[in-house]
Amino acid sequence: EVQKHSVHTLVFRSLKRTHDMFVADNAKPIPLDEERQVLCHKVKMAVKLRTEYGSVLHMPSLKENMREKGGPNTGDPYGHKQYSGNQGQELEYLITGTHPYPPGPGVALTADTKVQRMPSESAAQSLAVALPASQSRLDANRTAAGVGDIYRHTGMSERSQPPGVSGAMVEAGGNKNSALMAKKAPTMPKPQWHPPWKLYRVISGHLGWVRCIAVEPGNQWFVTGSADRTIKIWDLASGKLKLSLTGHISTVRGVIVSARSPYLFSCGEDKQVKCWDLEYNKVIRHYHGHLSAVYGLDLHPTIDVLVTCSRDSTARIWDIRTKASVHTLSGHTNAVATVKCQAAEPQIITGSHDTTIRLWDLVAGKTRVTLTNHKKSVRAVVLHPRHYTFASGSPDNIKQWKFPDGNFIQNLSGHNAIINTLAVNSDGVLVSGADNGTMHLWDWRTGYNFQRVHAAVQPGSLDSESGIFACVFDQSESRLLTAEADKTIKVYKEDETATEETHPVSWKPEIIKRKRF
Repeated sequence: EVQKHSVHTLVFRSLKRTHDMFVADNAKPIPLDEERQVLCHKVKMAVKLRTEYGSVLHMPSLKENMREKGGPNTGDPYGHKQYSGNQGQELEYLITGTHPYPPGPGVALTADTKVQRMPSESAAQSLAVALPASQSRLDANRTAAGVGDIYRHTGMSERSQPPGVSGAMVEAGGNKNSALMAKKAPTMPKPQWHPPWKLYRVISGHLGWVRCIAVEPGNQWFVTGSADRTIKIWDLASGKLKLSLTGHISTVRGVIVSARSPYLFSCGEDKQVKCWDLEYNKVIRHYHGHLSAVYGLDLHPTIDVLVTCSRDSTARIWDIRTKASVHTLSGHTNAVATVKCQAAEPQIITGSHDTTIRLWDLVAGKTRVTLTNHKKSVRAVVLHPRHYTFASGSPDNIKQWKFPDGNFIQNLSGHNAIINTLAVNSDGVLVSGADNGTMHLWDWRTGYNFQRVHAAVQPGSLDSESGIFACVFDQSESRLLTAEADKTIKVYKEDETATEETHPVSWKPEIIKRKRF
C-alpha cells in the first residue's frame, strides 16, 4: 500500500530536495588552472580575430611615434646610425598578424624580433647605398618582402576588403603611407535643383469625375475619359474642346493614343475595350473577353499589341488588327489596377490590389518576377523614359525598382495618401497624385520631395471632391496635366522666374535609411 502524506509534508519534502540539490554548488564552473585559462583565452582571441578581422589581418597598421629629432639610433631596427633619408620621419609601419613571426628567413623568433618595424622607401634606399654590398643584399632580403607587401595590399581593389574599411593612401612627408580608414555612413547625395511648378490653367467641361488622360504623340491635343461616360478631345495650346465621343455605357477608366496608327483606344467599367478611328471618329473594333470592369490599358511601343488590365484579376494581350486575345496573364489574386508596356524585357508590368507587382514574359505569357514588398494596393506604375528603372505607388510608399529583375532601389516616403497616379519626365521630376487632391513632386535620383501642391477645387464643388485620378506630362515635358475629381483638368508649368537662389533646396545630408520592406 502507498503511504498517504499530508500536503504540508509533501511540500516540505520537495523544498528539502531542492535545497539539497543546490547546496553542493552544482551550478558553479569547475575551477581551471592558470595554464588552461591562458590557452582558452588564446583560442578564443584567435577565433575572434579570424572571424571578425580575417580580411585585414595582414594589412599594415599605421603607428605614429614622435621621434626625438637628431637623437642617435632612435627607433633604428638595425642598430645602425641614423641616415639623412630617415630624418624627420614621424610615421612608421608595424606589420601585425594572428601570431608573431620573424622579420625574415633564417632569423630566430624571439621577443625582440617578433614585431618588425619597416623603414620608409627613401630610408631603405639610402641605407642600401651606404652599407657594404653583402650587408645591403642581406638587408634587402630582410625588408623587400615587407615593403612589397605594403604596396601590394594598398593596391588591392575595394571589393576585396570587408565593409566598413577601405585602403587609403595618405601622403605624409612626401612618402606614400597606407592606412585603414573607416568609411563614412552613406548619405543622401545633394538633389538636382528643379524649378517649382505652378498652376496656370483649369479646363472644365466634363459632367463627372475625370478618370484618365493621355497626350497624342504630335503634342497638338490631348484626350480625357470621364465618369460621365464620354471621351473628350481638347486642344493642348488653347485648352478648348475639339470633340466629344460617346459610346461607353459606364465610367471611362483608360484612354491612349497610338503613335503607329490614327487610332484611339479606350476602356471602361462596362467591361468594354474600344478602338476608335480618328479619321471617322467612330468605333471600328471591340475587344471582348474581360469578365469585369477594365481599369487600364497600354500600347506596346514597337509591335501592334494592346494590353488591358481588369477587376477580374487578369491582364489580357490583344492583337490590334485581328481582335484576338493572344494571352491572358493570370496570377494576381485581386483586381489589376495598372499596366505598362516597354520594348525591353520585361515587356509588361502590372500592379494590383493584391499588393504585388508582376513583371511578365510577353512571349510565354507567364510571370517572370513577382515583387511583394508593398503592403497595400499598388494603383500606379510609371517607367522612367531614359533609365532602365520604374516606380510604383501605394499608400504605404513609393518604391523605385531596377529592371529586368525588379531589384529594389529606394523608398520615397512622405506622401501619406492613396496614390492613384505617377508620372515622370526626362529631367528626373517624378509626380505622385493622390486621392485627397495632394500632388508631390520628387527628384527621381535622390528621392527628395522638392514641392507639394494642393490646388483648390473649382467653385461650386465640395472640398471632398478634391482628388487626382491621373496625371501626365505632355510630349515636350514642359506641361503637366492632371485629371481631377472636381470634374476639371488642371494644367501646370514650370515657374520661369524661379532660380536656385529664390527657391533653394532645403536639403540636409541625412544618413540614408533604405528599408526593403
